[in-house]
Amino acid sequence: MEKTVNQKAWFLVLPVLVLVAFSAVIPLMTVVNYSVQDSFGNNQFFWAGLTWFEELLEDDRMWGALQRQLIFSGIILAIEIPLGILVALSMPKKGVWVSVCLVLMALPLLIPWNVVGTIWQVFGRVDIGLLGGTLAALGIDYNYTQDPFDAWITVIVMDVWHWTSLVALLAYAGLQSIPQAYYQAAKIDQASRWAVFRYIELPKMAGVLLIAVLLRFMDSFMIYTEPFVVTGGGPGSSTTFLSIDLVKMALGQFDLGPAAAFSIMYFLVILLISWVFYTVMTNLDKREGR
Repeated sequence: MEKTVNQKAWFLVLPVLVLVAFSAVIPLMTVVNYSVQDSFGNNQFFWAGLTWFEELLEDDRMWGALQRQLIFSGIILAIEIPLGILVALSMPKKGVWVSVCLVLMALPLLIPWNVVGTIWQVFGRVDIGLLGGTLAALGIDYNYTQDPFDAWITVIVMDVWHWTSLVALLAYAGLQSIPQAYYQAAKIDQASRWAVFRYIELPKMAGVLLIAVLLRFMDSFMIYTEPFVVTGGGPGSSTTFLSIDLVKMALGQFDLGPAAAFSIMYFLVILLISWVFYTVMTNLDKREGR
C-alpha cells in the first residue's frame, strides 16, 4: 500500500516563517545592503564595496571598544557563574521558603534595563545617592562620573546585581533535577561536601551551566542601556563598549554605511565566540562521559 504524503502541515509553520522574515531576515538583508553602499542624502546610494569593512579594521577606536567589551564580559562571567552556583547551593530544597526564595531571586530580572541604569545612576551619586553618600561619609573617594575605575566598578556591580539571579535560577533548576539516589549513595560512602559538589552536582548542572554561560556572554557582550544610562560611555571612553560605539556612529554621526558594516562585524564576533564556547564545553562534556 502506497503511503500518502500530506504537506499541508507546512501551512502551520508559515506564520512563524513570515514573522521570522519580517523580524530578522529582512532587517539583516537591509543592514547588509547598507554596509556595501554609501549615501549622500536624498536617499541616493552609491556602491562602496568592502570599503567600510576595511576602514573599520584599521580603526583604533573600534579595537579599543572590542577590548573593553571582552574584558567586561570576561569579568562578568568570572563573577556571576560562581556566585550564581553558590547562591543556588544555599537555597532551600523544599518547604515554603523555596517559593519565597524563587520570587526574591526573580525580582531583579523583572526590572527593565533602563530602570536598572537609572536606579544605579542615582544610587551612586555622591550628593543624593545612598552608595555614593555612604562611601563619601567613610572618606572613600568615589565618583563614577570622573574616575574610570569607579565607573567600571559601578557598571560591573550593577550587572552582577541584575543578572546573577538568572544564573542562580538555572543552577537551582539543575540541582533540583538530580535524583536523591545520588545523595543517598554519597552519604553511604561518607563523601565530603566538596566531593558531592565535584562529582555529583557540578556534572549534573553542566547542561544548565552551559546555557547560563552562553546567555550571560551574549547579553554582556551586547550590553547597552545600563552603562549608557549610568556613565554615557564615560568618563572619556572608558566604558564605551561596542554597542555604545555603534549607536554613536549610527545615530550620533549618522554614518549608515560604516555603522551597518560595524553591526555585521559585531554580529559575527558574537556568533564566533558563542560557537567557540559551545564547542569547547560540549567537547569537555563528551570527554568526561556526561
